[in-house]
Amino acid sequence: MTQASVNAPDGAPVDKDKRNWIVTTCAVGGAGAVAAAVPFACSFQPSERAKAAGAAVEVDISALKPGEKVTVEWRGKPVWIVKRTPEQLATLPKVDALLADPKSERKLSELTPEYARNENRSIKPETLVVVGICSHLGCSPIDKFQSGAQPSLPDDWAGGFLCPCHGSTFDLAGRVYKNKPAPDNLEVPPHMYLSDTRLLIGEDKKA
Repeated sequence: MTQASVNAPDGAPVDKDKRNWIVTTCAVGGAGAVAAAVPFACSFQPSERAKAAGAAVEVDISALKPGEKVTVEWRGKPVWIVKRTPEQLATLPKVDALLADPKSERKLSELTPEYARNENRSIKPETLVVVGICSHLGCSPIDKFQSGAQPSLPDDWAGGFLCPCHGSTFDLAGRVYKNKPAPDNLEVPPHMYLSDTRLLIGEDKKA
C-alpha cells in the first residue's frame, strides 16, 4: 500500500491550500503542554478507484504517542486519531455537566456507533477516532489540547478542540459544549482494530 495522497474521492487532485487539513500530520499536545505539529506518516491507503467508492482505510498507529494526533483521509473527510494521556482521560467526566450531549444520545446511529457510546467515545479508552468536521457548518476545528485560559476559550478550559469559524468547542472526546452553534458531537466513523497497532477506518464488522 502507499501513503495517503491528497485527492478528492473521484481521484482528481485537490487544491492543497483549500484542503490542507487532509494532509497526514501529527499534533503533539497534552495537559499543560502546548500542541505542536510534527511529521507523522503512518497511513496505508487503498487504490484511487477504491477510495472513490468509499473503501476503508488502514492506519498504522504504532508510532503514535500519548498526547499526539494523526489525521488521515476517509471518503474525502479528515479523520482524527488521538492517543490521549491518562491526564486527558481524567478530564472527561469532569466536564459532563458543561456538555450538550455528554452521553452521545442524539442521532446515535448516525454520529456515534454503539461501541463508542461511552464516556471516552472510543473502543479503547486512550484512542479517540473522530471525523474532524464541525457539526455546525462543516468547518474543521483546531486542536486546543493545552488546558487553562486562552483566547476564545474559558478560563477553566480542560483541553479539546475549537472551531474558529463560529466558536463551537468540543472536549477531548469530541463532545460539544452547551450553548454553542454546533448542534451535535463530532462524528465517530465506523472503525475497528485489526491488531493493537492497526486501525481500519470505514468498517466495524469485528467491533
